[in-house]
Amino acid sequence: MPDCTSVTPHAVHAPGCGCAVPLGRRGVLAGLGGLLTLPAMGGIARAASGNYEAMLVNCIDPRFTTGSFEYMGTRQMRNRYSQFVIAGGPVGAVHPRFAAWHQAFWDNLGITVSLHSIKSVVALTHRDCGAAKLAFGEAAVADPTAETATHAKALSIFRAEVASRQPALKVVTGIMALDGSVMTVG
Repeated sequence: MPDCTSVTPHAVHAPGCGCAVPLGRRGVLAGLGGLLTLPAMGGIARAASGNYEAMLVNCIDPRFTTGSFEYMGTRQMRNRYSQFVIAGGPVGAVHPRFAAWHQAFWDNLGITVSLHSIKSVVALTHRDCGAAKLAFGEAAVADPTAETATHAKALSIFRAEVASRQPALKVVTGIMALDGSVMTVG
């Protein structure tokens, strides 16, 4: 029996690979039964709306995904925030080097305010950020003091932009270290 690793780039599965099992009459009937119960569940259409706490804006760097999750959890926001991930996080949302990305962020923030009734934005940059280095230059992040000042300036610009576009939102800003700790800025 062929396996799915021998599939051509244009096919989903190889013929006879065994991954897709034929449904048969019972499988089709079970699927239809499941579809018929969806309207009775009612809550599905409302799942995207709600009253949540925040939107987290952070960087794409995989070294900080766990730390960001833990940070939000320690603030009692687990499952109570939306997330926007972009290179540089808040830096990517405001720095001219990444101007093509800005509208996507602001549109997403507007939608999460509308759908989720968020009360705040949590904006985290991080140490050793490649996007910050691209945006500000190597000298601006060459040592911890310069790096802190550079991130603090970017976070200040971010706070001001949020205040002008969504004045009702509280903005929490911080710089995450490699160990996951966060230094609050502003």
